[in-house]
Amino acid sequence: MRLLHSLAKIHATFDDPNLVSRAGLVPVMALAQRAGLGALAGEHVRPAGRCGVNAAAKVGCLVAGMTGGADSIEDLDLLRHGAMPALSGGVRAPSTLGSFLRSFTWGNVLQLGMVNRLLLADLARRAPLLPGKERLAFIDIDSQQKRVYGHKKQGAGFGHTKIQGKSLLVRGLNALAATISTPLAAPVIAATRLRGGSASSARGAASLARQAVHTARDAGCTGTLVARADSAFYSAAFTGAVRAAGAYFSVTVQMNSHVQAAMAAIRQNAWTPIRYPRAICDDQLGCWVSDAEVAETDYTAFTSKKGQAITARLIVRRVKDLNRKAGEGQDELFTVWRYHAVFTDSPFETLQAEAQHRDHAVVEQVLADRTDGPYAIRFVSRQRGLARPSPPSATTCYAPPGPWPASPAPGPAARRCAATSSTSPPAPPATAAATSPRTCPKAGTARPNG
Repeated sequence: MRLLHSLAKIHATFDDPNLVSRAGLVPVMALAQRAGLGALAGEHVRPAGRCGVNAAAKVGCLVAGMTGGADSIEDLDLLRHGAMPALSGGVRAPSTLGSFLRSFTWGNVLQLGMVNRLLLADLARRAPLLPGKERLAFIDIDSQQKRVYGHKKQGAGFGHTKIQGKSLLVRGLNALAATISTPLAAPVIAATRLRGGSASSARGAASLARQAVHTARDAGCTGTLVARADSAFYSAAFTGAVRAAGAYFSVTVQMNSHVQAAMAAIRQNAWTPIRYPRAICDDQLGCWVSDAEVAETDYTAFTSKKGQAITARLIVRRVKDLNRKAGEGQDELFTVWRYHAVFTDSPFETLQAEAQHRDHAVVEQVLADRTDGPYAIRFVSRQRGLARPSPPSATTCYAPPGPWPASPAPGPAARRCAATSSTSPPAPPATAAATSPRTCPKAGTARPNG
């Protein structure tokens, strides 16, 4: 078989009025309707001016468009393609939705954040969104420098970011995000905040952490709650806010002279090998032979802040620093270590708390999905980007059914959970086989996965 025309002369046209290009929106928007997305938007989101009216319908169109893969305001026309209008009513034109977003102020963005919190709490009751939340849940907070190119982009500024492992100074916007996850569930976004490109990572992180803890409690996370963050958030304001909200903190420590002195005071026999990526189990010695070891000591941080000093646990992981430039067969004279410290008041035992903090890296995948995934939207830009995204592809599905069912009677309001978590270490929930610890023969102790 061969094509009868060149690729430049071939294009796909979907002109059947009974075809639905994105039938997967039916269950998604039905769940959003039952959870009260439209009612919450109509009650809490009130942009000023003529373009801000009927927020309930317009917010629903934006959510449906983003779920369907729209990457710009013009792409929201996918909601009017083919038989899509037969599935739902109240679909607005892309120009109308663009004017609606441009009428937003900072206060309207906060109103939309309230809708997100209330909707997440209702979704958590209607669907198994966060299994195991009654026992243990994690809040991960991180920032991201989103690169932009327009010279008139509002809020853009120069900030540091890593591209392919290198720290670069780029022009962009700085986004702060908080996610909620459990050992059995993938993370969901609890709160976001957009700052100027020159903002530091920790700017506004204390209030965002406090908000994320309350959101997690409203979503049913009644058990132990641990907020994790990297060294950019190592501050008295952040850790104090997490404690005051009734959660535990686990923050990577910035290496300074005080921390280095505390690590140097750890006894040599206090280090415990862990099963790291290249660790092996020695059957004769009955222990793990690993390139990494973990130890713990007490530490008082932020002593220079009057009345804000915090005493908690300093968990240190050290990894052998191999000299890759050494000649073949050249042995080391003595072991050189690289140290990674965590400041935490977690109630879990040392090895488990250290392994849990390493899982904070899951938030990086969330940020990557937000950059290049289906929700990488740049709707609120007043300056159109230089590169035009590719139009969304259409897939032939089935003939549309009748209109979506009307939303049932609204359920009871989200129950407010206790503001404080248990101070005693709970039993860890059951985990999947891929993340379960392995036991070293003869050692009689289990080591968490590296």
